[in-house]
Amino acid sequence: MFEGLPYAALYGFLLAFAVGPVFFTLIETSITKGFRAGLFFDLGAIFADIIFILIAYFSTSKILERVKDDPGLLIFGGVILIAYGIISYIRTAKSFIKIVREHYAVNVKKNLGGLFLKGFLLNFVNFGVLAGWIGTLIMANALTTSENGVFLFLTTVLVTFFLTDVAKISLAKKLKSKMTPRFIIKTKKWVSILIILFGMFLLVEGIFPDQVQKGLDRIPKTKLPIQN
Repeated sequence: MFEGLPYAALYGFLLAFAVGPVFFTLIETSITKGFRAGLFFDLGAIFADIIFILIAYFSTSKILERVKDDPGLLIFGGVILIAYGIISYIRTAKSFIKIVREHYAVNVKKNLGGLFLKGFLLNFVNFGVLAGWIGTLIMANALTTSENGVFLFLTTVLVTFFLTDVAKISLAKKLKSKMTPRFIIKTKKWVSILIILFGMFLLVEGIFPDQVQKGLDRIPKTKLPIQN
């Protein structure tokens, strides 16, 4: 029953360091708003992961292949990420006073529900995550043979992933006292720019899938965690 679980734990740990929109936003949120804010944002992102896992688990292979290879979904996700990044950049540039107040205030009211929703939506519009979980499900089936093996494998991945994220949030929170408001603003702006770049990559991949695939085929094959 427990075969493959060490691989699942290692995969979950590596997954927590996969570079993507959620990764950068989680670190930025933890630094600027604290531990609880980062935790609720992360829970929202993981909730999106669980939905993707359920879609991958209960859908037929034909539906999965259609979803995975549909360029329209990549275009849609790319446009959403670009729009989010632009709006976030503009709002950051106009919110210097608010950031200063949040930085020096002892108790700042945080919209934890809004942060949960933000984490969920930011992860859910990245359809590359769904493709990644499809691959994870295939891996789970290959490494386990028991009746509950796949469930235990995926649970181990998610639990390890979440615990690693909690450690990241805790470390990021400790940096807040050493950050100036100007540095925080620059960090938020760079996170917005990175999200725009990820959105542009998805958009280009959706419009020119063959060209992007040819470019990726030229890169040496290595096993990388999925983007999250």
